[in-house]
Amino acid sequence: MALQSKKYMSPRQYALWQRTPYGRYSTGLKKHPFLLFGLPFMATLFVGSIYLAEFTAVRYEQYDDKVTMMSEEEALKMDREKRKVDMKEEYYVSSILCSRLQQLGPQDDWEQVRVPRLKGESENVW
Repeated sequence: MALQSKKYMSPRQYALWQRTPYGRYSTGLKKHPFLLFGLPFMATLFVGSIYLAEFTAVRYEQYDDKVTMMSEEEALKMDREKRKVDMKEEYYVSSILCSRLQQLGPQDDWEQVRVPRLKGESENVW
């Protein structure tokens, strides 16, 4: 017990220390640890979660306002600019694309070639 972490206090020093706010708190903490440490800690977590929930709600509300803000004129303009979709026309367009791909011929005549390594670069062989 040569190197104790507790510092020795004489009875007079201890009485003076007990009068300080930290001394009263330290003594009370030994008697009622949950009341003086656990309860304030849990209250801080609870209040913090409530405030953080409000902040995140504001964040998402601002995002929703950006996304949903569109005037009626803009909506009507978008409706006018839409292209009418005709199933027969789409079928013929897709058949033309398929026939062009078939004219190119099979695409299986390629060969995988390894890129040459630089001088001094390792082969990464395990």
